[in-house]
Order: sequence, then C-alpha cells, then structure tokens
Amino acid sequence: MSKLRILYVASEINPFLQYSEVGKMLRKLPQAMQERGLEVRILIPRFGLINERKNRLHEVVRLSGINISVGEEEKPLIIKVASIPNAKLQVYFIDNEDYFQRKYVFHDKANKFYDDNDERAIFFCKGVMETVKKLGWAPDIVHCNDWMTSLIPLYLKTRYKQDPVFKDAKSVFTVHNNPIKFKFGKDLLSKVKMLDIEDKMLTNLNTGDYEGFIKIGMEYADAVIRTESDYTDSISKLFAETGKNKKVELLAATDETLDEEKYYNFYNELVG
Repeated sequence: MSKLRILYVASEINPFLQYSEVGKMLRKLPQAMQERGLEVRILIPRFGLINERKNRLHEVVRLSGINISVGEEEKPLIIKVASIPNAKLQVYFIDNEDYFQRKYVFHDKANKFYDDNDERAIFFCKGVMETVKKLGWAPDIVHCNDWMTSLIPLYLKTRYKQDPVFKDAKSVFTVHNNPIKFKFGKDLLSKVKMLDIEDKMLTNLNTGDYEGFIKIGMEYADAVIRTESDYTDSISKLFAETGKNKKVELLAATDETLDEEKYYNFYNELVG
C-alpha cells in the first residue's frame, strides 16, 4: 500500500513565520504525520518578514515562471524552498514581488488591513494549485488552514477536479479562531473566478468579509475541523449547519494540545 500523501497549506509555519497558533500547528503536525509514515508537502506564502538569507531560502527555477491571473491582472509566480532545521521537512514558499515583498503580514505599520489582501489570498491559492501540478505530486488530502487558504477547496471541486494530480484528492478546511475585520470590494467575485466556476457557486463570498471566506471554505471542503469549542455565534451556527452534510471534527491545534493520533485516524477515515 502506498503512503498516504498530505499537502498542508497555511499562511505561516514556525520557525520561518510565527503569526498565530497556526504557525505552531504547522510545525508540529506535518512532522508527526511524516514520522507515522505519511508523505508530506507544505506550502506557505513568502511574506516579507521571512528572512531569506537566515532561513536559506532558494528559488526552485523549474517550478517558477508561471503567470497567475487575479482578475484582469497577471502576476509572475516565484517558488522558493527551504528545510526546517532538525527535521526532514521541506517548505515551499509562494512568492511575488508585488504581493509579498512587504515588512508586514496582513496589516501595515499603522495596523491598517491591506486593501489587496483578497488578491494576495487568491494569488496564493491559485499558486498552490499550479505549483503542486508542476511538482507532479498527487495528494490524497489537501489540508487547508484559515481564511487565506479557503478558496482551495472550491478550486479542487471546479477548475481542477479533472486534473490527474487532484482528481482523487480530498480537502480538509480547518477554521482557526482568528477572526479578522475587513470588507473587500464588489470586484472580489470576479477576481476569484476561474474556468468552471459560476456566479452561483460564490454566493457565500457576497459579504466580502472574513465570514464569507470561512463559509466558502466550509462549503466546498470534504471535511471541516474546528480547533476550539467556542467561536462567535455566527461561526458556531455555520459548524452546526455544515455538520448536517459532512464531517465536522473538533481537533485541538495548539502546540500543547494537538492530538497526533486523532489527526492520523481522521486522515485515514477521510480517504477510506
């Protein structure tokens, strides 16, 4: 029997970038699964806070050079890679000069949310899909974490559903309790769209806010993970509604409480 293949996608991973508890989870969980015999790949954005020299990032030329469309714009995709110290894990970084060469993550130095964070998320999600295609590595599970990755389950069910690399992949969307206040413009839906995506598929994004991104991730994922018992009332209602149609599992995600055995069983049950 071949190894189960898991693709982890998130906005951060320790030690390269620690922005929230997500970074700690992404450091611990993939290694734990790899030590249990699973095959793992990790992709995150190359935010400007990540020091390339210190962390020994280098460009993967054979994976770079694709243009990613975001609305009417096309932006070049640069792929970099680095190894996690003291672990047999490589991390691939999605990079673009316009979107990620900044000294901050989602807010500027005045704590203002970047107006183009929607474009950065779209570029990242599309970049992940194209990078994995170029790798020629077919994941059994794509485990997406937090709002910035929420479009990937949608793309897996539409544009990439017939692609040989993704046709058998199951998606997991973990809702971390990191709400962000923002409201994107009315052109959000036109930027998100790709081939095989109709307007009615994007209804949950009409609000243009954090909750809209969470809704779209939960809607199209094959399974959903909640990391805590307590969320806002509206998000809690989403879990209840989603649980009527698909598996919604409570799995702790902090470094101290992460239960490796439960995650291992969860993955294996999902793929059958």
